[in-house]
Amino acid sequence: MSDVSPLMSLPGAVAGSGADAPVAAHYGSFNVEQRTLASGEGFVDLSHRDVLRIAGPDRLTWLHSLTSQAFEGLGAGVWTSALILSPQGHLEHFFAGVDDGTAFTAWTEPGHGEALVAYLERMKFWSEVEVSADPSLAVVWRPAAGEASGRTSFIPREALPAYVDAAGPACGLWAYEALRIERGEPRIFVDTDHRTIPNEIGLVGTHLDKGCYRGQETVARVHTLGRPPRRLVLLHLDGSENRLPAAGTALTGPDGREVGFVGSSARHFELGPIALGLVKRSVAVDAPLSVDGMPVAQETVVDPEVGLHVRPLR
Repeated sequence: MSDVSPLMSLPGAVAGSGADAPVAAHYGSFNVEQRTLASGEGFVDLSHRDVLRIAGPDRLTWLHSLTSQAFEGLGAGVWTSALILSPQGHLEHFFAGVDDGTAFTAWTEPGHGEALVAYLERMKFWSEVEVSADPSLAVVWRPAAGEASGRTSFIPREALPAYVDAAGPACGLWAYEALRIERGEPRIFVDTDHRTIPNEIGLVGTHLDKGCYRGQETVARVHTLGRPPRRLVLLHLDGSENRLPAAGTALTGPDGREVGFVGSSARHFELGPIALGLVKRSVAVDAPLSVDGMPVAQETVVDPEVGLHVRPLR
């Protein structure tokens, strides 16, 4: 687990839980913090994310051949995300980052960096690349006008306290997660499982017009024929009970049969309790669902026929 963020010393900071424990869930009022972010102000401390650095002259062509994303010709300063898939097309690794002309710096979810670095090390072969974890860098996020997913940056971890003065007010992870869920943006490894293929989550981190990579056959076949096995949905939870379902809790259909699972959930300052879930494609888009005894209404995020995000992510 990452070291506890120095911003946990800010007034009102309340620690998150599980993998998110090193950063603040909120600083006193997650509803106020959501409104701050929604207005385009503030920032979010994501310094518990694992950071890695990929250097060397072959880095972009090498990443292009390994991942679901197109890296050849990627310009300096342009952010992108990528998946590494199994031969069957199932999601194994995820990262997002930016190249500065000499190296590609990326983040992945807390606790997943070591495995990602180890995999990349095994795949170097004769390529001139250097892969290493970089715990000296911290990830921060700020909302940005006209950009659905805001802007992510890397800063020296030791500079975090000074960053508050320049970019404040600090807003907690609960506020960030609520707005992310509202956007229909999946959190990899929370809103996905070992069977997830890119088409089920709207082809996040996936480029359809590039050369061969491991798992591409599955992605291309499902994209061409349509009808991915499951689809990402935005769930509106019954707010009469003051609780949220745990990630991984089963979703059931009107007949009581299991039809999927819930991933991340949050309390949105306008929509109330919401979550993301993966449900079987055969489930009608207007079918009432339930989770942990609570009624759930679903809103389409990924088209059940073609596997594309109905609100394209940037």
